[in-house]
Amino acid sequence: MALTGRTALIAALGALFVGLLLPSWAGIGTVTGAVLLAVLADLVLAAPVRSLRIVRGGDTTVRLGDTASVELSVTNPSGRPLRALIRDAWAPSAWRPGTAETSSRHTLTVPAGERRRAVSRLAPSRRGDHHAHRVTVRSLGPLGLAGRQGSHHVPWTVRALPPFHSRKHLPSRLARLRELDGRTSVLTRGQGTEFDSLREYLPGDDVRSIDWRASARRTTVAVRTWRPERDRHILVVLDTGRTSAGRVGDAPRLDAALDAALLLTALATRAGDRVDLLAHDSRKRTAVIGSSPSEILPAFTNAMALLEPALHETDMRSLVSTALRMAPHRSLIVLLTGLDAAPVEDGLRPLLPLLTKRHEVVLASVADPHLDVLAAGRGTLEAVYGAAAAEQTRADRRHTADRLTRHGVTVLDAPPGQIAPALADTYLALKAAGRL
Repeated sequence: MALTGRTALIAALGALFVGLLLPSWAGIGTVTGAVLLAVLADLVLAAPVRSLRIVRGGDTTVRLGDTASVELSVTNPSGRPLRALIRDAWAPSAWRPGTAETSSRHTLTVPAGERRRAVSRLAPSRRGDHHAHRVTVRSLGPLGLAGRQGSHHVPWTVRALPPFHSRKHLPSRLARLRELDGRTSVLTRGQGTEFDSLREYLPGDDVRSIDWRASARRTTVAVRTWRPERDRHILVVLDTGRTSAGRVGDAPRLDAALDAALLLTALATRAGDRVDLLAHDSRKRTAVIGSSPSEILPAFTNAMALLEPALHETDMRSLVSTALRMAPHRSLIVLLTGLDAAPVEDGLRPLLPLLTKRHEVVLASVADPHLDVLAAGRGTLEAVYGAAAAEQTRADRRHTADRLTRHGVTVLDAPPGQIAPALADTYLALKAAGRL
């Protein structure tokens, strides 16, 4: 009965439309009137848009470079079937270039009183929070000639986390860690090692490791083995000031620093050490303190996802003061910053005695591999000038690194693809030498 009544209404409207309007339009015939009537009927039979109930679900986090799935659940409470074209609108950075058109548009048919789902696959192109804007629905009639359109605000947020490309280096570094933590005995001894066990002397062992008292009670010569201490404190300090905004390749230096910090954190956590995080420029941007071993990597990646370089100089005095408050006892302080001469000489170097007096300090800087390319340039006047400028820049960085080393700082200067494994190797070397 409802369909019959609706058909009668459409017929009456069509007759009124044709009877009243068409005679006044010269040159419009019966065929045109029939088309207009069909369009009007299609519009009336299209399911309403405002009454639709749309709910989101799915992923809330995704690694940069991976794909997140966000589901739209569309419920049609009306008595007419919904034939819909749906556009799920997000910020352009939520999609890889060229994929938004295919990933955000859906064709959906929802029978009266039922529910159907559509999935949008996001591929963020930058770190941080990506917010949904609105869902636009175009409801078409059975002939597809006309329809209704409206939008629904359905909030959702997907956080793009750092990609952690350097995790591929973790298995090899964990194997070296197992050689240090007692499963394969080590003979080095320092302030960061503790006695592990005695074993029989083997050719090639350091004679300083011989335990003469234990050997006197045995028929063989015994040597002491040492293992690195656990539960040491590491503070990772990210300089998010102006120097971190410089692009190396297609990404800012900060991204490479984040990757190196994640590899060091994963390795140190497996070694039984405690790791905290500080991000600072003119003020403290974020800090992660006291996370449990199972929660530390998720906590770090969530905090790092929202970090962006600031376009002003870092307040080194405030950074060092905050770091000392976060590390009241002897710690390994890893400072990921630049090696530009002016900021280091004017800001950091006068404050180094405050850090090195109590702590082991490592400074890691992301180098630009393009400098090596420029330094090798020859053949034209422009190439020679470029080579001279690049060589001068490299010499300045080496001079700055040498001055820091004389203050007791371990300095790393490596390109983006090598800074993370180089920092992990430095950590393992400090553990093996008993300096941590």
